[in-house]
Amino acid sequence: MRVSKACNAQLRKSYRLLAIAGAATFLAACGSDDVFTGEPPLLTNAQCSVTGQNQQLLNFMNDRYLWKDDMNSNINPASQSSIYAMLNALRAPQDNFSFIITEQEYQDRFVDAVFFGFGFGRNDRQDLGLIEIRYVYDGSPAAEAGLRRGDVITEVDGVPMSTWFSRINAGTATWATVFGPNEEGVERTITARKPDGFVFTETMRKTAVETNTVMATERFTINDKEVGYFVFDSFINRSESDLNTAYDQLEGVDELIIDLRYNSGGLVRVANQLASQAAWNNVENEIFLTYQYNENFQDQNFYFDLGPGVAQLNLDRVYVLTTNSSCSSSELVINSLTPFVEVVTVGDTTCGKPVGQQPGQICDKIVFAITFQTVNAEGFGDYFDGLPATCQVADAIVGDWGDMNDPLLAEAAYHLSNGACSAELAATDGAMSSAAEVEKAVRAKITEHPQVTKWRTEH
Repeated sequence: MRVSKACNAQLRKSYRLLAIAGAATFLAACGSDDVFTGEPPLLTNAQCSVTGQNQQLLNFMNDRYLWKDDMNSNINPASQSSIYAMLNALRAPQDNFSFIITEQEYQDRFVDAVFFGFGFGRNDRQDLGLIEIRYVYDGSPAAEAGLRRGDVITEVDGVPMSTWFSRINAGTATWATVFGPNEEGVERTITARKPDGFVFTETMRKTAVETNTVMATERFTINDKEVGYFVFDSFINRSESDLNTAYDQLEGVDELIIDLRYNSGGLVRVANQLASQAAWNNVENEIFLTYQYNENFQDQNFYFDLGPGVAQLNLDRVYVLTTNSSCSSSELVINSLTPFVEVVTVGDTTCGKPVGQQPGQICDKIVFAITFQTVNAEGFGDYFDGLPATCQVADAIVGDWGDMNDPLLAEAAYHLSNGACSAELAATDGAMSSAAEVEKAVRAKITEHPQVTKWRTEH
């Protein structure tokens, strides 16, 4: 493969940085596994002024942005108040995914895999006046306090959640008011209720939370088959070892259910490892995906690769649980496996992000602008409206991970036993079509990368 002069120039002048948010790594386009290499550029104060950062962003976008022909390139860098405003001014109308974070935020979230908080993700139920717990990170203050997926928070510091919702809607409070800033030492007293009705009150203190990426691993016997199940939350560096731990526990299973319902994406190489470990005998030496860039760069094939993966399940069929929050690398797992094994998706249509970022560093900012689209071995990659579920089921939080009353897991078990979606779903095909139209309308309103949305609902 020919490496472009522009790519070599970018390598020479940039930091070493690992890529996330749907990209394999920055140098995937250039044949390496590092994003930036070499010494940091010697930037002057002028280059890191607001105008200087804006000019560098314009240069980066003109070089690498996938939709550069659609962006508003007639923007004066001196006219924008920040690099964030500059990105919003430049981005193409169809771009709901490009974003910028600070170098420290990048280091915390995607390299160190930590944040300061209580360690849970929330799902707001204003209709019920409570917060549902979507997930809890292992060893976090929330976990130590006894919070689990399926619990609900009814009060914070003695104030009912219904009151907090009213204050937030009125603009007299924010989520930082409710749970405090994500800083070490912040305390809140929460009252929560278990699915069985048990109510408890605990005071939690924020600390550094390690974000484990596998949240549960189970083995079930379904219809005389040994079935493996694991919940995978994010494709980041530590995921390589987390996946090995999960797959080690699932060796010998006849079927596999991968729960990606809240996984908003991450490293392509980790998606490749996950898919390869599930079905290696069917995908070895096959194309995992092809990167398609703007006219400045050539397309590049990326092959299935175990990477650091050890255990291999060698399955001919994989079940994947999805929602509208299943995005980017989660969708790559589905789309890239489909030409080679049977992939049964259960839940809802995915978010619709067949594009990814190969980030660039500008001063103390990391720019995640869309730089490529992916297609699978059959050339398919136009799923901007999402990948539809084989069996469409609404997500509902009914208990902890692995609870067979979970509607997505229950439906996967039904299909596994019967080879088809349940009779209830078959009887409501018309209603599902209507629901799909509603979901499509909701998806069109997405205005930020789902990973950023996920951060906003973690405390």
